[in-house]
Amino acid sequence: MNYISTRGGRGGVSPSQAIVTGIAADGGLFVPEQLPRLAPAADTSYNEHAFRCISPYLPDFDAQELRSFIGKAYAGFDTPDVAPLKSFGNLHFLELFHGKTLAFKDVALSLLPHLMTAAASKIGDSRKRVILTATSGDTGKAALEGFKDVDGVLVIVFYPEHGTSVLQQRMMTTQEGGNVAAIGVRGNFDDAQGEVKRIFADRQLAARLDAQGFALSSANSINIGRLVPQIAYYYHAYAQLVGRGMTPGEEVSFVVPTGNFGNILAGWYAKQMGLPVKKLICASNENNVLTDFLATGVFDPGRPFVATISPSMDILHPSNLERLLFYALGKSPESLLECLNRLNTHGQYSVNANFSGLAGFSADEQATRQAIRRVYDRFGYVIDPHTAVAYSAYEQYDGGEPTVIMSTASPYKFTKSVMSVLDPASSARDDFELLQRLAEFRRESVPPRLAGIADKPVLHDQTVDIAEMKDALLRVLNIYSTHLH
Repeated sequence: MNYISTRGGRGGVSPSQAIVTGIAADGGLFVPEQLPRLAPAADTSYNEHAFRCISPYLPDFDAQELRSFIGKAYAGFDTPDVAPLKSFGNLHFLELFHGKTLAFKDVALSLLPHLMTAAASKIGDSRKRVILTATSGDTGKAALEGFKDVDGVLVIVFYPEHGTSVLQQRMMTTQEGGNVAAIGVRGNFDDAQGEVKRIFADRQLAARLDAQGFALSSANSINIGRLVPQIAYYYHAYAQLVGRGMTPGEEVSFVVPTGNFGNILAGWYAKQMGLPVKKLICASNENNVLTDFLATGVFDPGRPFVATISPSMDILHPSNLERLLFYALGKSPESLLECLNRLNTHGQYSVNANFSGLAGFSADEQATRQAIRRVYDRFGYVIDPHTAVAYSAYEQYDGGEPTVIMSTASPYKFTKSVMSVLDPASSARDDFELLQRLAEFRRESVPPRLAGIADKPVLHDQTVDIAEMKDALLRVLNIYSTHLH
């Protein structure tokens, strides 16, 4: 199993090389030369599903070390089951927020540090890894926490200064660890992600860092080591449904709140691998560039950016769409590059491709708030705004088959938005005070990971313009290099 670039490049690279590098030298994303086939398994633990799904993609990791990494990664989750399923008749919510940072990113980012350090050793690369990533809210904290105090690694996260929830930002700016930095940027996520991609493509900078013993890598879902572990929870959800009486082989649909297209792409991989998936529903908020693309084949991000109450989805340039486009265009790098060139010169491109098995729906702010209310009224279940976007999309689709909504974040990370719907009288309180009020609605205690967060000292208070991000990176490397071993 080798990995090739969506944009061509020369030959394939090993899984370890793909994980360590993150982005291909030509700026493309790594994809496997072929997708393995894997039948669903029932009555299996989450760790076993993870091993079955991941091992075909990483043949240069032996079974013993991979099982060890998986066991270490998921030992810190707050439920015995990494991804439990909450069922309400034919509708099911897969809770993906039981990791250290209360978001689905933990599922992959708890494992990636183990994979990356082992991969670097396998290819004989002793340089210090600089994990550089842009975040729309959840990836940043999960990367900071996952790589905290890992020897030989430095983590630098750029987040939009006004583009996350209050609690998302506080979780990043209070992050402890001798090798981490969280930096706000004056701009939106697309601005930050675009500059991060330019930094990765800067060959002169790469040479300069290499001379100092540094090498850039990514913790974003552009890294295949981040993407592949997410396949496992689609298989795990299916197994749970079979365990609850569904006929093996019956088709299931998944509704995925989507920003950077990584989560739903993992589901698309699962479908290609043989999981009985009828539809993958791409749920977007008002930044509905993906909804329009799946409906028309026209990718047109030239529209006003909208800051919403589901900030992790406030993205107009989803990176992982490049991988889907690569497959949709018959694995033709030339055709893909033609699309990207049209995007650069004309601001959009169009394709005549078959997206069967994928459908897109979107929800505006009013529909998102209404979905939070309806789910609570109907099921007594509290969801976050991203899951609410997915529920609205489910109502627009509702094909009748068993359907799983990917619940990607804990509502505790979005207390103000959730409680303004469930208890408008409490909306005058700040986000931290509302943690306890939300816990009362959920009939539980505030998650220990958030208790007392209002009193934690802010350790990262730097904010820069987009054009200053590279200089900020170099400053951080100079400050932190002596702390790395």
